[in-house]
Amino acid sequence: PRAGDPARLPGPRRSGAPAGPHQPEGANAPTPEEARAIASWDRDLDALEGELRRARAAVREVELPSALSASQLMRLAADEQGFVRDLARPMPRPPQPAARQGTRFHAWVESRFDELPLPLLDLLDPATELPGSDQEVADEADLDALKAAFERSEYAERTPYRMEAPVQLTLAGRVIRGRIDAVYKNPDGSYEVVDWKTGRTTQADPLQLAVYRLAWAEATGTPLDRVSAAFLHVRSGRVIRPRDLPGRARLERILQGETGTDGDAQADG
Repeated sequence: PRAGDPARLPGPRRSGAPAGPHQPEGANAPTPEEARAIASWDRDLDALEGELRRARAAVREVELPSALSASQLMRLAADEQGFVRDLARPMPRPPQPAARQGTRFHAWVESRFDELPLPLLDLLDPATELPGSDQEVADEADLDALKAAFERSEYAERTPYRMEAPVQLTLAGRVIRGRIDAVYKNPDGSYEVVDWKTGRTTQADPLQLAVYRLAWAEATGTPLDRVSAAFLHVRSGRVIRPRDLPGRARLERILQGETGTDGDAQADG
């Protein structure tokens, strides 16, 4: 083989064919079936070599889509290279039973307040992530446990102003879409945006709340400092309200390649 090329695998010898440098000419010639197998191996090796060379290319131009979901924006901010690799070579997503159970939890919470008005904006399309799509709910028993945990939370008796409200905003020339789990209106006219988390950890990206907070503020014409945001970690009942959430200017810098939210998190309860 040439220098730098993958070695070619030798074809299998016929059963009983002598080995060694003195075997008669043609004694090791492959059968037609063996020749086809060897040619198939060569094609596979060439394809793998080409894939490796493309993967090791120093520069690849990958254009960001004109519209992103809130979760895609978080992925971009957390791991730009990984996000770009996924765009360049998208992989099919396996079925997610836990996500379906998470969606059922969201539907159950919404059903508790079924007299609420329709969402403020009807912007949901097939590309927008569904409520509960990033959640971890194992089975019916786990779903029942989550319902009981929510009933113990501080939001159990608070009536939301809106639920499952689809929102969008334009940042750095790209449309960001998402769906807010719940919005509460305070007596003084300010708002609180809340995202339910049903996972087993209290790790959540404040960037998600920053996007939802800004989207709600701009959609309703509310000053940004009159919109707060919180995660409710349903299993533990813990409420986390991140401080110093980025506004429009900082979110646009993040989208343009400056990562991080520079925010601290404060837990209540």
